[in-house]
Amino acid sequence: MILYGSSLSPFVRKVLAFSSEKGIELELQPTGFPNYSADYLDASPFRKMPALRDGDYTLADSSAIIHYLEAKFPEPALIPADAKLRGKTIWYEEFADTLLFSCGAKIFFNRIVAPRFMGRPGDLEAAEQAELNELPPILDYLEKVVPCDGGFLVGDGLTLADLAVAGPFANFRHTETKVCPERYPRTLAYVDRILARPSFAQWVERETAMLAKVAA
Repeated sequence: MILYGSSLSPFVRKVLAFSSEKGIELELQPTGFPNYSADYLDASPFRKMPALRDGDYTLADSSAIIHYLEAKFPEPALIPADAKLRGKTIWYEEFADTLLFSCGAKIFFNRIVAPRFMGRPGDLEAAEQAELNELPPILDYLEKVVPCDGGFLVGDGLTLADLAVAGPFANFRHTETKVCPERYPRTLAYVDRILARPSFAQWVERETAMLAKVAA
């Protein structure tokens, strides 16, 4: 199976970590941006990233891909069958894909993507305002709900919820976004633990090395 995209995208990284935790092998291929490849456009006509190709079957959007993989490879289950646990899992993914991503995208695009990949200045004021005004309420919420005992967001084991929520914090690391350890100790400890899992660590290390080269 082929996954089109870049792991710098939290959506792509989420699918990569999800597949790794399930023992599914995906071949990551670039989209060809800005001159998108024909294969990518065939898999994602509206240029949504990531996109998946499984033989003659194609699918775009990270959530759609994850639900496809969960149905095709049900073990180990990363989306609980229990109604209440499943509801919470889907909520945390939606929270991460909308509120958390929206805030992080303003920071990442303007501090990293625009200057390093598009050759133009980013809107640093927009990035700063997102960090100062949008991020704290999100962190305040997470500090209340993340486990403080080495556990997971939903139930007794790792789920999609953990992968969805922790993944965007890799982009905060790349942008050196400030998260106060005194104010958010539980959140930072939880995120560090999830991102240290091999399913995430291999990609974050590659991203860090690649961004260092681009900045040089």
